[in-house]
Amino acid sequence: MTAKGYALITGASSGIGVDLARELARAGHPLVLVARRGDRMQALAEEIQRDTGHDVLVLARDLSAPNAAAEVHAAITERQLALDVLVNNAGYGMQGRFLDMDFAAVEAMIRVNAITLSHLTQLCARDMAARGRGYVLNVASAAAFLPSPYVSAYAATKSYVLGFSEALRFELQGSGVSVTTLYPGITRTEFNQVAGARTPAIMDLSILSAAQVAQIGVRAMFRRRRAVVPGVINKVNAFFSGVLPRGWVTWMAGGLLARANAAPKELPPPAR
Repeated sequence: MTAKGYALITGASSGIGVDLARELARAGHPLVLVARRGDRMQALAEEIQRDTGHDVLVLARDLSAPNAAAEVHAAITERQLALDVLVNNAGYGMQGRFLDMDFAAVEAMIRVNAITLSHLTQLCARDMAARGRGYVLNVASAAAFLPSPYVSAYAATKSYVLGFSEALRFELQGSGVSVTTLYPGITRTEFNQVAGARTPAIMDLSILSAAQVAQIGVRAMFRRRRAVVPGVINKVNAFFSGVLPRGWVTWMAGGLLARANAAPKELPPPAR
C-alpha cells in the first residue's frame, strides 16, 4: 500500500521526461512510465526502484497511434492504479520549410503533441476529479507564445497545449484537480537532434539542463500554479510576444530562425 497515488509520465525514455520521473519518485510517488523505448524506461525503472523503493510500471507505447491514450488508460485501470499526477511530457518537433515536409510525419507529430495529450488528459483527469484530487502538468514550449516560421506546425501544437491547458484549468475549478503548464525553452536533451533543430545563437544564453527544467515544473505543479516559464530569456520572450503586434512578433521570430536555417536573407516586411 502506497502513501501517495501514482504519477504517470509520458515521454519518459529521455530528456526532461527522465528527470520528471526522478523528481516525482523523490516526492514519494510510484510511477507509470510511458514511451516507445521500453529498454530505456526499464533501465530508468530499475534505477528509481533501487534508489527509492517505489513501484514503477513501464508501458512501451507509440503515442502517435490512434488509440494510444485509451490503451494507456486501460492498462492502469486494469491494474487498479489510482493516479494523483499526470504529466503530459511526450512530444517532438520538426524543423524546416513546411512545404517540404512529409505530411504523414507532420500528422504523427500533431497526434503525439496535441491529440493523444488531450485524450489522455480527459481520461485521467476524469478519474482524478471523481476522487476529488490530482495534478496535471502539460509540457508545452516557449514556442507556444509566438508563430515560429520553420517550426510552424510544431509551434502550433504547443500553442494548442497553451490554450487547451488554460481553458481546462478553469473548467476544473473546485474539482480538486489543477492544471499547470510548463513552457521550457531550449534544453540540453536529444530533442534538438530529433527535430533537426537549428536555433539562433542568442537562445543559447537561456539553455537549462533537463534536471533544472523538471525541478521547476514539478515544484510549480505541486504549488498548483497556472504556468511556469523556466529561464530569463524565455520569460522575456513570453512577455514581449504578448504585448507587441502579432505581425512584428512573427517577423522577428522568422528573421532569427531564417538565419539559423540558412534561408534567404531578404525577408518581407512585417505584417500590420
